[in-house]
Amino acid sequence: MRVLFTSVAAAVALALTAGAASADMKKVRVGTEGAYPPFNSIDSDGKLVGFDIDIANAVCEAAKYDCEFVVQDWDGIIPGLLAKKYDAIIASMSITEERKKKVDFTDKYYNTPAKFVAKAGMGLDISPAGLKGKSVGVQRATIHENFLRDNFPGMDIRVYATQDEANADLGSGRVDLVMADSVALLEGFLETDAGKGFEFVGPDYNEPKWHGLGAGIAVRKGEDDLRMGLSKAITMIRENGTYKKINDKYFDFDVYGKPPAPGS
Repeated sequence: MRVLFTSVAAAVALALTAGAASADMKKVRVGTEGAYPPFNSIDSDGKLVGFDIDIANAVCEAAKYDCEFVVQDWDGIIPGLLAKKYDAIIASMSITEERKKKVDFTDKYYNTPAKFVAKAGMGLDISPAGLKGKSVGVQRATIHENFLRDNFPGMDIRVYATQDEANADLGSGRVDLVMADSVALLEGFLETDAGKGFEFVGPDYNEPKWHGLGAGIAVRKGEDDLRMGLSKAITMIRENGTYKKINDKYFDFDVYGKPPAPGS
């Protein structure tokens, strides 16, 4: 009986300790879009999946944060953070000077260039003069929309709530081109059945003035403990091999730095 009592007591103590440790973990709500494959999307079971999601889970584990996800449409994602619907944004958000006026960012966790996609064989002159009058689909409130408005003023710029909607209009011929992150276009469109007969056109676009310094995690201004904790966790998963495992699950190059231009 003494042995039994001791074992039970030890088990109870262990459970209480584990519960206390869990209770001590900082709870962090993570906002993401869920409509930007392969970085973040919702699968047929209604589960969030993608590179951003795996990175978020790994960063939270490394930082010892108890994280939960909140799905938010892209054009409301920064207002949602400022309204405290969640505490951080992990959704392929580029670190730009314009956004830094509203939110703070961690260090980057990946950086890939933007490109145009068009129907194969169109022979387009990818220049402001060459694309004058051509229609281009782009996701609303993105760095790509800003870049197009500043650099291709003669284009017919059509904005969409999600990248998938822009891609669908390209596939059906309602726009001549789309612009987005090259990897999102490669894996979310070109390598799908819908993308057959389409190709990358023109150069990579990765100028810091418009495209920022890579994708980072956004937090509200002044929340330095959270920002630094997340940045430290990004460094940790880079150093311990976790980042590479996640990277290699989705890509055949290191998205942390500028990759070769896919399909160029």
